[in-house]
Amino acid sequence: MNTKATLLVCGQILTLDQSNTVIEDGAVAIAGDTIVEVGERAAMLGKYPGAEQLVQPHGLVMPGLVNSHTHAAMACFRGLADDLPLMTWLTEYIFPVEGNLDAEMVYHSSLLSMAEMIKSGTTSFCDMYLFAKEVARATADSGMRGWLGEVLYDFPSPNYGAPENGIVYLEELMAQYRNHPLISITVDPHAVYTCSPDLLKRLKTVAEKHGAAYVIHLSETRDEVEGCRAKYGHTPVMHLDALGILDSQVVADHCVVLTEPEIDLLAQRGVKVAHCPESNMKLASGVAPIPELLAAGVTVGLGTDGAASNNDVDMFGEMDTAAKLHKVHRLDPTVMSAETTLRMATLGGAKLLGAESLIGSLEVGKKADLIVLDMNKPHLTPMYNIPSHLVYAATGADVAHSVINGRVVMRDRKLLTMDEDAVLARLREIGAHISGLVRLGRR
Repeated sequence: MNTKATLLVCGQILTLDQSNTVIEDGAVAIAGDTIVEVGERAAMLGKYPGAEQLVQPHGLVMPGLVNSHTHAAMACFRGLADDLPLMTWLTEYIFPVEGNLDAEMVYHSSLLSMAEMIKSGTTSFCDMYLFAKEVARATADSGMRGWLGEVLYDFPSPNYGAPENGIVYLEELMAQYRNHPLISITVDPHAVYTCSPDLLKRLKTVAEKHGAAYVIHLSETRDEVEGCRAKYGHTPVMHLDALGILDSQVVADHCVVLTEPEIDLLAQRGVKVAHCPESNMKLASGVAPIPELLAAGVTVGLGTDGAASNNDVDMFGEMDTAAKLHKVHRLDPTVMSAETTLRMATLGGAKLLGAESLIGSLEVGKKADLIVLDMNKPHLTPMYNIPSHLVYAATGADVAHSVINGRVVMRDRKLLTMDEDAVLARLREIGAHISGLVRLGRR
């Protein structure tokens, strides 16, 4: 490893290592894409005199946030169909309008979401959507770290057409991004109500072949659970288990409607869960039993879901919601502490993606994915407890700088990997086009 640091990110350092180390006046030394040292600022300046310095007065340096579940390109549908139940929202609005998507719309819409994620502190995300090659292209152009897959189901896709073509498309994605430094390809059956047992099993074989995560919406609503029980005689969790699918490769998104035995089974099988509280609240899907899942030993990451059902991808807002939702739901202010919630949005997401050795904390040998917050703000002063401020007071707008894989992708809130004005202008055009389709009844 080249240990000659080329970049020092200086400030109060929140490492989120096992000891929760905080360095009041510290620096993170970066060589290439890797953290090579974390320590006191004065010592680091003496050790690496030629390194560039990224310094924010009153800055807090912390690991970048990990968005464990989203649909980046759905930013183009933000606010299109609000205040509806999930299945109405999905089948009567989202699926029909998605039939008019094309590759360029997905590329530019994904860039918009990535601009929003970077500017609100997210450095890594897990995405499942259509035209995944375009999502991957946007991810590479943005400089973000992404786990990405093409959503697959039994009916024809506006991207690849007949379901059989989806497997071919997935294999092409796998080949194109094998060993990419920032992009990992996942296998993404949409849900048990859109995928036959044969498709679910076939995709599990593909995931096993490539050692890829198997990402699926699971037990998101009571209607989904009852529909699966009526059709297959099992709940969605037990249906996947009966098919031999549930194991440590599975990333289960939502998991709102679970029984105690199912929670134990998910823990036993090593299934990871992506918790999306704001989407679950907005669609009135319910409150996922996250404290119970954590107590059972299930790895849980935090996600925003897509901007069409949230309606943003700000992980600081998601942390605040997650912590407070479970407190009020259980009438217990001690559940989902700030520390627990913060780790869910960092190391929890990293572990969910099988990347805890690479990201999620600021430690030597890990990838240099970090953000710097400007804490010199009225709503952040004074500060007695760092996790409390990050979960209950900070917002995405407090992020001043972002470094991903050792590259500064945002400095002083200016995106360095994309033309933000051009992205916004293009999405206004796309929004006008979608509005026209809706008026014409082509949704």
